[in-house]
Parts: sequence; C-alpha cells; structure tokens
Amino acid sequence: MDDIIKMLDENLCYISHAVEGDRVFIKVKSILKEPICPRCKASSSKVHSRYVRKFQDLPIDDKKVIIVIENRKMFCQNLECSYKKFVENFSFLPRGSKRTTRLEQEILRISINCSSIASSKILSKGFVDIGKSAICRLIKKHKT
Repeated sequence: MDDIIKMLDENLCYISHAVEGDRVFIKVKSILKEPICPRCKASSSKVHSRYVRKFQDLPIDDKKVIIVIENRKMFCQNLECSYKKFVENFSFLPRGSKRTTRLEQEILRISINCSSIASSKILSKGFVDIGKSAICRLIKKHKT
C-alpha cells in the first residue's frame, strides 16, 4: 500500500487503511521534514498546528477511496516574508480541493461527452461523490 501512496507523493507515508461499506479510508502522513513556504520559498521546521484533511482519490476495486492526512500548518521562519503561517501543500492536491488532480482529470474525461446531470449519475455509481454543480465548477475551472 505504501507504494500506491508514494505514486501520489514521495513525501507521504502509509499508516493504515479501513474498508467501510463501499469506501476505503487510507490514513497517511507527510514525512517531509521542512515544508516550503509558498510565498518566499523558505523551508520551515516550526509547526503551528495540525488538522485532519480528507480528500477523494481514484477508486480501488469499485470502492470509493478517501485519503485522510494530518496536515500541518507551519510558521514561516523568514522574518521578511508576508506570510506568518502557511499550510503544507501537496502537488497532487489542488489548493482547497477535496479531490486529487488525477481524480479531477477522470471526472473531466467522463463529463466531456454528456451533461452534468448524466455525469453525476455515472460518477456517483462507482467513482466519486459529486453533484452536477460541482462538475460544472470543475469544467469552468479547467477552461480558464
């Protein structure tokens, strides 16, 4: 399972997983020692706080996958930076998103040839929990 998680990001480490009905919950953590401030690009080892973040990924064996990560909020140690705190970010997860980039790509691939209502029904049966409005927002976001 650790190899699958490493495909998302080499700085993630698999902790555990649980199957509950039609869902697989995979718990991971970041092993990156010093995340980088997105503003000034300085690394930081000083943790402000932690919080749990959940997001969806591609399905495994027709089960919806929810990845659970304890995300860190860091202090920027560069005194000249305008960011005093920043959140650890991951390349596979767009900022503020509840879905991985590869899942968003799959949603767009399926949605390109049918309405958002039909796409929502298709996706909800096997892939992901998503409504027609979210599909429209995702399509609009990727057109710009």
